Amino acid sequence: MSNQQLKWLFLMVLAVIWGSSFILIKRGLVGLTPIQLGAARITFSAVFLLIIGFGSLREIRHHQWKYIALTSLFGTFIPAFLFAIAQTQISSSISSILNSLTPLNTLLIGILVFGLTFKRAQLLGVIIGLIGTLLLIINGAISHPNQNYGYTVLVLIASLCYATNVNLIKKYLSDVKPLSITTGNFLVMLLPAAILLFSSGISAHFHEVKIQHSLFYVMILGVIGTGIANILFYKLIQLSAPVFATSVTYLIPVVAIGWGIYDGESLTAVQGLGASIILLGVYLSSKK
Repeated sequence: MSNQQLKWLFLMVLAVIWGSSFILIKRGLVGLTPIQLGAARITFSAVFLLIIGFGSLREIRHHQWKYIALTSLFGTFIPAFLFAIAQTQISSSISSILNSLTPLNTLLIGILVFGLTFKRAQLLGVIIGLIGTLLLIINGAISHPNQNYGYTVLVLIASLCYATNVNLIKKYLSDVKPLSITTGNFLVMLLPAAILLFSSGISAHFHEVKIQHSLFYVMILGVIGTGIANILFYKLIQLSAPVFATSVTYLIPVVAIGWGIYDGESLTAVQGLGASIILLGVYLSSKK
Protein backbone atom coordinates (compact mmCIF):
# COMPACT_ATOMS: atom_id res chain seq x y z
CA MET A 1 0.00 0.00 0.00
CA SER A 2 1.37 3.43 -0.96
CA ASN A 3 1.97 6.20 1.56
CA GLN A 4 -0.90 8.16 -0.03
CA GLN A 5 -3.29 5.27 0.58
CA LEU A 6 -1.90 4.61 4.06
CA LYS A 7 -2.41 8.18 5.24
CA TRP A 8 -6.07 8.11 4.21
CA LEU A 9 -6.55 4.71 5.88
CA PHE A 10 -5.00 5.98 9.12
CA LEU A 11 -7.13 9.13 8.91
CA MET A 12 -10.38 7.14 8.67
CA VAL A 13 -9.44 4.66 11.41
CA LEU A 14 -8.46 7.49 13.75
CA ALA A 15 -11.70 9.32 13.01
CA VAL A 16 -13.69 6.25 14.10
CA ILE A 17 -11.59 5.69 17.24
CA TRP A 18 -11.46 9.31 18.40
CA GLY A 19 -15.04 9.99 17.33
CA SER A 20 -16.05 7.22 19.72
CA SER A 21 -13.91 8.62 22.54
CA PHE A 22 -16.39 11.32 23.48
CA ILE A 23 -19.19 8.87 24.22
CA LEU A 24 -16.71 6.80 26.28
CA ILE A 25 -15.80 9.93 28.28
CA LYS A 26 -19.50 10.54 28.83
CA ARG A 27 -19.96 6.98 30.13
CA GLY A 28 -16.85 7.26 32.29
CA LEU A 29 -18.10 10.42 33.97
CA VAL A 30 -21.16 8.55 35.26
CA GLY A 31 -19.08 7.11 38.09
CA LEU A 32 -15.82 9.07 38.05
CA THR A 33 -14.79 12.66 38.61
CA PRO A 34 -13.00 14.43 35.72
CA ILE A 35 -9.65 14.13 37.52
CA GLN A 36 -10.18 10.42 38.17
CA LEU A 37 -11.21 9.85 34.55
CA GLY A 38 -8.22 11.69 33.10
CA ALA A 39 -5.77 9.98 35.45
CA ALA A 40 -7.28 6.51 34.89
CA ARG A 41 -7.23 7.03 31.13
CA ILE A 42 -3.50 7.84 31.19
CA THR A 43 -2.70 5.02 33.64
CA PHE A 44 -4.47 2.35 31.56
CA SER A 45 -2.75 3.65 28.41
CA ALA A 46 0.66 3.69 30.06
CA VAL A 47 0.43 0.12 31.38
CA PHE A 48 -0.70 -1.17 27.98
CA LEU A 49 2.03 0.68 26.06
CA LEU A 50 4.83 -0.30 28.44
CA ILE A 51 3.81 -3.95 28.00
CA ILE A 52 3.94 -3.81 24.20
CA GLY A 53 6.52 -1.10 23.62
CA PHE A 54 9.03 -1.00 26.46
CA GLY A 55 11.81 -2.29 24.21
CA SER A 56 11.22 0.53 21.74
CA LEU A 57 12.36 3.13 24.29
CA ARG A 58 15.99 2.48 23.38
CA GLU A 59 15.26 4.06 19.98
CA ILE A 60 14.88 7.47 21.71
CA ARG A 61 18.18 9.33 21.90
CA HIS A 62 19.13 11.18 25.07
CA HIS A 63 18.61 14.68 23.67
CA GLN A 64 15.13 13.75 22.38
CA TRP A 65 13.66 13.03 25.81
CA LYS A 66 12.90 16.70 26.42
CA TYR A 67 10.67 16.68 23.33
CA ILE A 68 9.10 13.40 24.44
CA ALA A 69 8.22 15.09 27.74
CA LEU A 70 6.81 18.17 25.98
CA THR A 71 4.70 16.12 23.58
CA SER A 72 3.37 14.02 26.45
CA LEU A 73 2.27 17.20 28.21
CA PHE A 74 0.64 18.90 25.23
CA GLY A 75 -0.48 15.81 23.32
CA THR A 76 -2.18 13.87 26.12
CA PHE A 77 -1.78 14.94 29.74
CA ILE A 78 -3.37 18.40 29.67
CA PRO A 79 -6.11 17.58 27.09
CA ALA A 80 -7.15 14.39 28.94
CA PHE A 81 -8.22 16.43 31.95
CA LEU A 82 -9.58 19.42 30.01
CA PHE A 83 -11.96 17.29 27.94
CA ALA A 84 -13.18 15.41 31.01
CA ILE A 85 -13.89 18.66 32.89
CA ALA A 86 -15.54 20.27 29.84
CA GLN A 87 -17.91 17.35 29.33
CA THR A 88 -19.38 17.80 32.78
CA GLN A 89 -21.08 20.91 31.37
CA ILE A 90 -21.26 20.50 27.57
CA SER A 91 -22.34 17.56 25.46
CA SER A 92 -19.93 15.08 23.92
CA SER A 93 -20.96 16.15 20.41
CA ILE A 94 -20.28 19.83 21.08
CA SER A 95 -16.92 18.89 22.59
CA SER A 96 -15.97 16.91 19.49
CA ILE A 97 -17.12 19.72 17.21
CA LEU A 98 -14.98 22.33 18.96
CA ASN A 99 -12.04 19.96 18.72
CA SER A 100 -12.27 20.52 14.95
CA LEU A 101 -10.45 23.81 15.43
CA THR A 102 -7.19 21.86 15.82
CA PRO A 103 -6.14 22.02 12.13
CA LEU A 104 -6.52 25.79 12.09
CA ASN A 105 -4.52 26.10 15.29
CA THR A 106 -1.91 23.72 13.88
CA LEU A 107 -1.52 25.87 10.79
CA LEU A 108 -1.33 29.11 12.76
CA ILE A 109 1.14 27.80 15.35
CA GLY A 110 3.16 26.15 12.60
CA ILE A 111 3.45 29.42 10.69
CA LEU A 112 4.03 31.70 13.70
CA VAL A 113 6.30 29.49 15.81
CA PHE A 114 7.75 26.70 13.68
CA GLY A 115 8.17 28.40 10.29
CA LEU A 116 5.73 26.05 8.55
CA THR A 117 5.11 26.66 4.86
CA PHE A 118 1.67 26.04 3.40
CA LYS A 119 -0.21 25.99 0.13
CA ARG A 120 -3.25 28.10 -0.67
CA ALA A 121 -5.36 24.95 -1.05
CA GLN A 122 -4.48 23.91 2.53
CA LEU A 123 -5.58 27.26 3.91
CA LEU A 124 -8.76 27.11 1.84
CA GLY A 125 -9.43 23.60 3.18
CA VAL A 126 -9.04 24.77 6.77
CA ILE A 127 -11.40 27.70 6.17
CA ILE A 128 -14.02 25.51 4.51
CA GLY A 129 -13.72 22.98 7.33
CA LEU A 130 -14.24 25.75 9.86
CA ILE A 131 -17.38 26.88 8.07
CA GLY A 132 -18.76 23.36 8.42
CA THR A 133 -17.72 23.34 12.07
CA LEU A 134 -19.48 26.65 12.72
CA LEU A 135 -22.70 25.25 11.26
CA LEU A 136 -22.47 22.33 13.66
CA ILE A 137 -21.67 24.60 16.62
CA ILE A 138 -24.58 26.94 15.89
CA ASN A 139 -26.97 24.03 15.52
CA GLY A 140 -25.65 22.49 18.75
CA ALA A 141 -26.15 25.78 20.62
CA ILE A 142 -29.75 25.96 19.41
CA SER A 143 -30.39 22.34 20.36
CA HIS A 144 -28.77 22.64 23.81
CA PRO A 145 -29.56 26.13 25.15
CA ASN A 146 -29.10 25.11 28.78
CA GLN A 147 -25.45 24.04 28.46
CA ASN A 148 -22.72 26.16 30.03
CA TYR A 149 -20.72 27.28 27.01
CA GLY A 150 -18.08 28.90 29.23
CA TYR A 151 -16.59 25.41 29.47
CA THR A 152 -15.97 25.40 25.72
CA VAL A 153 -12.84 27.45 26.49
CA LEU A 154 -11.31 24.29 27.98
CA VAL A 155 -11.80 22.45 24.69
CA LEU A 156 -10.25 25.36 22.79
CA ILE A 157 -7.19 25.22 25.08
CA ALA A 158 -6.97 21.46 24.50
CA SER A 159 -7.09 22.12 20.76
CA LEU A 160 -4.13 24.52 21.08
CA CYS A 161 -2.26 21.84 23.02
CA TYR A 162 -2.87 19.29 20.26
CA ALA A 163 -1.72 21.79 17.64
CA THR A 164 1.51 22.45 19.53
CA ASN A 165 2.08 18.72 19.95
CA VAL A 166 1.75 18.01 16.23
CA ASN A 167 4.25 20.69 15.28
CA LEU A 168 6.73 19.51 17.91
CA ILE A 169 6.59 15.94 16.62
CA LYS A 170 6.92 16.95 12.99
CA LYS A 171 9.92 19.18 13.67
CA TYR A 172 11.83 17.31 16.39
CA LEU A 173 10.68 13.66 16.43
CA SER A 174 9.97 12.81 12.79
CA ASP A 175 12.81 10.25 12.77
CA VAL A 176 11.56 8.40 15.87
CA LYS A 177 9.26 5.40 15.52
CA PRO A 178 5.63 6.11 16.50
CA LEU A 179 5.62 3.29 19.07
CA SER A 180 8.75 4.73 20.69
CA ILE A 181 7.24 8.23 20.89
CA THR A 182 3.97 6.97 22.33
CA THR A 183 5.57 4.63 24.87
CA GLY A 184 8.00 7.38 25.91
CA ASN A 185 5.11 9.81 26.34
CA PHE A 186 3.25 7.51 28.70
CA LEU A 187 6.34 6.48 30.63
CA VAL A 188 6.73 10.18 31.47
CA MET A 189 3.06 10.52 32.45
CA LEU A 190 2.55 7.27 34.38
CA LEU A 191 3.80 8.36 37.81
CA PRO A 192 1.95 11.72 38.01
CA ALA A 193 -1.24 10.12 36.65
CA ALA A 194 -1.08 7.23 39.12
CA ILE A 195 -0.50 9.64 42.00
CA LEU A 196 -3.51 11.72 40.96
CA LEU A 197 -5.68 8.63 40.55
CA PHE A 198 -4.97 6.96 43.88
CA SER A 199 -4.87 10.20 45.87
CA SER A 200 -8.42 10.93 44.63
CA GLY A 201 -9.88 8.32 46.98
CA ILE A 202 -11.00 5.96 44.20
CA SER A 203 -9.57 2.89 45.99
CA ALA A 204 -12.33 3.06 48.60
CA HIS A 205 -15.01 2.81 45.88
CA PHE A 206 -13.66 0.04 43.62
CA HIS A 207 -16.41 -2.29 44.86
CA GLU A 208 -19.20 -0.05 43.51
CA VAL A 209 -20.77 -1.31 40.27
CA LYS A 210 -21.05 2.21 38.90
CA ILE A 211 -17.31 2.76 39.39
CA GLN A 212 -16.46 -0.59 37.80
CA HIS A 213 -18.59 0.17 34.73
CA SER A 214 -17.02 3.61 34.36
CA LEU A 215 -13.50 2.18 34.69
CA PHE A 216 -14.32 -0.39 32.01
CA TYR A 217 -15.26 2.37 29.57
CA VAL A 218 -12.16 4.34 30.53
CA MET A 219 -9.99 1.26 30.00
CA ILE A 220 -11.30 1.01 26.42
CA LEU A 221 -10.72 4.74 26.06
CA GLY A 222 -7.17 4.46 27.40
CA VAL A 223 -5.99 1.38 25.50
CA ILE A 224 -7.67 1.96 22.13
CA GLY A 225 -8.69 5.63 22.14
CA THR A 226 -5.37 6.85 23.52
CA GLY A 227 -2.63 4.18 23.32
CA ILE A 228 -3.25 2.58 19.93
CA ALA A 229 -4.67 5.79 18.45
CA ASN A 230 -1.57 7.79 19.38
CA ILE A 231 0.69 5.27 17.63
CA LEU A 232 -1.41 5.58 14.47
CA PHE A 233 -1.54 9.36 14.76
CA TYR A 234 2.22 9.80 15.11
CA LYS A 235 2.69 7.57 12.07
CA LEU A 236 0.18 9.72 10.18
CA ILE A 237 2.12 12.88 11.11
CA GLN A 238 5.28 11.32 9.69
CA LEU A 239 3.50 10.25 6.49
CA SER A 240 1.80 13.58 5.82
CA ALA A 241 1.76 17.30 6.55
CA PRO A 242 0.77 18.47 10.06
CA VAL A 243 -2.39 20.17 8.74
CA PHE A 244 -3.56 16.98 7.01
CA ALA A 245 -2.85 14.88 10.12
CA THR A 246 -4.94 17.16 12.33
CA SER A 247 -7.72 17.19 9.74
CA VAL A 248 -8.87 14.01 11.47
CA THR A 249 -10.53 16.38 13.93
CA TYR A 250 -12.90 17.45 11.14
CA LEU A 251 -14.15 13.87 10.78
CA ILE A 252 -14.41 13.18 14.51
CA PRO A 253 -17.69 15.15 14.94
CA VAL A 254 -19.28 13.13 12.15
CA VAL A 255 -18.56 9.91 14.05
CA ALA A 256 -19.53 11.49 17.38
CA ILE A 257 -22.86 12.63 15.95
CA GLY A 258 -23.37 9.09 14.65
CA TRP A 259 -22.99 7.81 18.20
CA GLY A 260 -25.46 10.49 19.26
CA ILE A 261 -28.03 9.14 16.80
CA TYR A 262 -27.44 5.63 18.14
CA ASP A 263 -27.96 7.06 21.63
CA GLY A 264 -31.34 8.49 20.65
CA GLU A 265 -30.36 11.87 19.23
CA SER A 266 -31.43 13.06 15.78
CA LEU A 267 -29.33 14.37 12.92
CA THR A 268 -30.65 17.66 11.55
CA ALA A 269 -30.32 18.85 7.97
CA VAL A 270 -27.90 21.56 9.15
CA GLN A 271 -25.68 18.97 10.81
CA GLY A 272 -25.71 16.89 7.63
CA LEU A 273 -24.71 19.92 5.59
CA GLY A 274 -21.97 20.79 8.08
CA ALA A 275 -20.57 17.25 7.92
CA SER A 276 -20.46 17.39 4.11
CA ILE A 277 -18.63 20.73 4.16
CA ILE A 278 -16.17 19.34 6.69
CA LEU A 279 -15.33 16.42 4.39
CA LEU A 280 -14.62 18.87 1.58
CA GLY A 281 -12.32 20.80 3.88
CA VAL A 282 -10.40 17.64 4.78
CA TYR A 283 -9.88 16.85 1.10
CA LEU A 284 -8.58 20.32 0.27
CA SER A 285 -6.30 20.51 3.32
CA SER A 286 -4.56 17.33 2.14
CA LYS A 287 -3.44 19.00 -1.09
CA LYS A 288 0.29 19.47 -1.48
